[in-house]
Amino acid sequence: MTADILQRGLYFEEIEVGARYLHRPGRTATEADNVLFTTLTMNTQALHLDAAFAQTQEFGQRLMNSMWTLSTMVGASVAQLTQGTLVAQLGLGEIAFPHPLFAGDTLYTESVVTEKRLSKSRPGQGICTIAHTGRNQDDVVVATATRTVLMYCVPKEN
Repeated sequence: MTADILQRGLYFEEIEVGARYLHRPGRTATEADNVLFTTLTMNTQALHLDAAFAQTQEFGQRLMNSMWTLSTMVGASVAQLTQGTLVAQLGLGEIAFPHPLFAGDTLYTESVVTEKRLSKSRPGQGICTIAHTGRNQDDVVVATATRTVLMYCVPKEN
C-alpha cells in the first residue's frame, strides 16, 4: 500500500523569506470572466461592460475588472502557499495596477514573502507578509499587492 499524500500549502516554518514563488499555470482572462465578475460584484463601470463605450476611451477596448485581477492573483498563490495552512487573511495593502489587463491576456503570478514572525497572541501561529506580482504574457507587470496572513505552524506530534 502506498502512502496518502495530501496537497497543502506551506506551514509557517516552511516559508522562506525572500524566496520567489512562481505560481503556475497562468490564467488566461476571458470576456466571460470579466462580465460575470463585474456583474456579480455589482460594478456597473462601463469600461468593463460596454464595448462600444470602451472603444472611445484611452485603451480602445474593455479592461478586465481590476478586482478580478487582484482576486485571481491572490488565488493563484493558494495551492502553493496557503492551502490548509492559512488561519486568516489579515489585510491587503499597497495595491497597484500599473498596466491594464485585457480579455485574452494571460495572468502569471509570483509571490515573495517579505517578512514573517511568530504571533505574540496566538501560540502555534505566525504572521507573514507576502508581496504578490501579476504579469501578463509579455512579462509586463499588471498588478501588485501586499498581503498579510496568519498561518499555522507545523502541528506538534501528540
